[in-house]
Amino acid sequence: MKLLSQFFSLLDKLSERSVRHSARHIGRRHFLTKTGAFLVGAGVLPLLPFDRSSGSAFAAGKPADVNECNYWRYCALDGNLCSSSGGSITTCPVGTETSKTSWVGTCRNPHDNKNYLVSYNDCCGKTTVANSVNCFNNQGERPGYRMGLHNDINWCMANTNKGYHCTVATLVGIANE
Repeated sequence: MKLLSQFFSLLDKLSERSVRHSARHIGRRHFLTKTGAFLVGAGVLPLLPFDRSSGSAFAAGKPADVNECNYWRYCALDGNLCSSSGGSITTCPVGTETSKTSWVGTCRNPHDNKNYLVSYNDCCGKTTVANSVNCFNNQGERPGYRMGLHNDINWCMANTNKGYHCTVATLVGIANE
């Protein structure tokens, strides 16, 4: 117990000596400058580009193009890709809104060979872009009377603005096998 007390006493003296030394030799402005630079750098860090896909966008060593219909998440997507229409794989373009209803597909990721549930939501509110990539993938599609599994429907029907623009593909989770 006494040894532990001596250790903490020594640690306290060393830290006090270090703080007093830096207070004598380093001014407040220097400290504020370094702290400010650190905070600005930390704030900019999320803006730097890095691979957010955790490798899942790559199959057989070749980068997958999210603007092509053969991208694995698009296995049951029937419509225009938002990634080529001003949005991204998971976000609608500015000026559109996500449909209130959707359909779900099960797609296999070639990188990890797991099946994932993918929710397909139409983006509603603007007319279709002329140079948008249009896909017609029907893997696992069911007849039209099975609403949640049929992709040939205008899913903007529940929204106020029913105009179809494009479709996003959001991962919901890993499918039970």
